[in-house]
Amino acid sequence: MIKHFLTLEWKSFVRSASFKTNLAFKIFMGFLFLSFAGMYVLMSYGVFYGFKKAGLEPLQTVNKFIIYYLFADMMMRYFFQKIPTLTIRPLLVLPIKKNTIVHFSLGKTVLNYFNTTHAFFFIPFSIILLYNDYNILGVISWHLGILTSILFINFLNILINNKDLLFGIVATIIIGLFASQYYNLFDITVYTQPYFQALYENTVMVLLPIAVLVLIYYFTFNFFKKDLTLDERLHIKKNLATTEDLTWLNQFGTLGTFLKNDIKLLMRNKRAKTTLYMSLFFLFYGFIFFPQEIYKNSVMQAFAAVFVTGGFLINFGQFVPSWDSSYYQLIMTQSISYKEYLNSKWWLMIIGTAISMLLASFYIYFGWDIYITILATGIYNIGFNSFLVLFTGAYTRTAIDLESAKGAFGDKKAFNFKTLLFSLPQMVIPILLFGIGILADNIYIGIALIALVGILGLLFKSRLFLLIERIYKKEKYETIVAYKQKN
Repeated sequence: MIKHFLTLEWKSFVRSASFKTNLAFKIFMGFLFLSFAGMYVLMSYGVFYGFKKAGLEPLQTVNKFIIYYLFADMMMRYFFQKIPTLTIRPLLVLPIKKNTIVHFSLGKTVLNYFNTTHAFFFIPFSIILLYNDYNILGVISWHLGILTSILFINFLNILINNKDLLFGIVATIIIGLFASQYYNLFDITVYTQPYFQALYENTVMVLLPIAVLVLIYYFTFNFFKKDLTLDERLHIKKNLATTEDLTWLNQFGTLGTFLKNDIKLLMRNKRAKTTLYMSLFFLFYGFIFFPQEIYKNSVMQAFAAVFVTGGFLINFGQFVPSWDSSYYQLIMTQSISYKEYLNSKWWLMIIGTAISMLLASFYIYFGWDIYITILATGIYNIGFNSFLVLFTGAYTRTAIDLESAKGAFGDKKAFNFKTLLFSLPQMVIPILLFGIGILADNIYIGIALIALVGILGLLFKSRLFLLIERIYKKEKYETIVAYKQKN
């Protein structure tokens, strides 16, 4: 049966409407994976001998800070790791055991990118430990303990998937622990280091994380098996509709109609509202870099500023027109021009970016240079990145089912690696422009160049819209076919 599932997965991949795009993307991600794997291997070597050269005991030092490594892994998984999907409904009417369906779906998560990349650090690091005469059983016990901890996070991420409130509480605690240690208020590593060190010194300790892993797998398995029925999590949940008075937008004609629909989407739909929450999160992204003297007047200043003002633009814009994928065919049958449709999305992103620029005024506390950089990147986001996300949206074709319930193995993430890949130019270009200012020994030149690119984009708005409209028309039918596919 597992072999049959694998066959279905392969057929789903090769018969996809975007097979060529997916194949090229997977090849690229394969090279990217190999490059990261190589970096992890080199890092394992550098960590051991780097700590040793600094007079620190390598294993003890790694055990001290590994808690933050695991915390970071958990945060990354929540935003980027996709929950495995299967075509559940057709399988439920076939003589296939539910246990098999759930075991296969959970098993797929074990072999994902987030688990396999860790191996390229911990396996070489364990080999280096053995080469330097560390206790064999101790190293094996420690390695198994770390492995089970990573798999524990993997299944924990599946359980808390879509539970934004719970994740927000956990994220707040993690950030609080990091900040308290940074400011010497509380050091959690004092309590976590002895545990990880005990995995090496007392091999029996490895039974504890193994038992916890078995326990969370049991809960995860039963959680999804219980809901793997047609009348439970796989049905569409109906809520009482609410109305908002947005009639004042009628004065803008077709543009106002589209804006009303998008605003209602952001107010009513949980998936869409996540973009607003993430925009607020990105607004405070600068606190990671701006208070640090080492990042002041460096390219990281521009990097952080792009996210401060572009949170909504990036999160909402990366899924245009996917927000309308469930009724995209209907839109295409109406007498609506692509220009009017795209213009409404553009204006919504502009309004969101402008509000972010205004709310980010508290960064003046860190100096006028910081705030001027934020304003310049805001203009850049309005005049350049807004068009870039519309352009890449024509090729993303990631369908979003706004009516789906929290189904078994459903995926409602606001991020994926493909959209992240398309987002790279949004971040790289301002970094390069700011770098020109650093090379000229005048950061204001770099700031001016960033703002100039945004202004030029606004001046050539009509031409850019005409180009983007042509691309959307060219990709129209492939997009419709891609949106029709449900798995």
